[in-house]
Amino acid sequence: MMQIDQLIQTISIAAIPILFAITLHEAAHGYVAKHFGDMTASQMGRISLNPIRHIDPIGTLLLPLLTLTLGGVLFGWAKPVPVNFNALRNPKKDMFWVALAGPASNFLMAIFWALLFKMAYAAPENYYAVPLMSMAKVGIQINTVLMALNLIPLPPLDGGRIAVSVLPNRQAYQLSRIEPYGMVILIVLAITPLLGWMLYPMVRLFQQILFMIVGI
Repeated sequence: MMQIDQLIQTISIAAIPILFAITLHEAAHGYVAKHFGDMTASQMGRISLNPIRHIDPIGTLLLPLLTLTLGGVLFGWAKPVPVNFNALRNPKKDMFWVALAGPASNFLMAIFWALLFKMAYAAPENYYAVPLMSMAKVGIQINTVLMALNLIPLPPLDGGRIAVSVLPNRQAYQLSRIEPYGMVILIVLAITPLLGWMLYPMVRLFQQILFMIVGI
């Protein structure tokens, strides 16, 4: 268990990357939905970089804090941005881009944090280098984990929405019927080693691709 001072230091370093990873993920969904004709998120003020508009007390605050303190896979979630898929100009086709926007935003943020890490690593004499590298490590981890988690083809995760958008209508309908039970399935996976087994190979792959792009 962390000491209080260590916990405060960890929260100070991790707060910015975690909040932005979750906030930008949800805002990206809303922005792309608006682009394709659904104004729901825009009208509700959810296309915003203000974390307060997206914070879920459990998924955004408690869960990341617990995983930082106790160890394990660092992940969380925000309040889902409301999307009315029927309001999209081409619901099945446009659903693909709306769903993909979240994981894509996480990959772009992971690139940003990797570049920041590289910059800090190249300047070890500066007093801010070590905390900046620690913050960048959290940013890389949370964004690659969120991307991997959300690409699992399980509705209502983004990967499930992507799968529904590309599958033939019959198979898409059958997969979409899982959605009411999707979060229960995810919670069961999370309290067993199964989620870690599923995520770690994907996270390692994404991080390898990321480091190749950035040149770390």
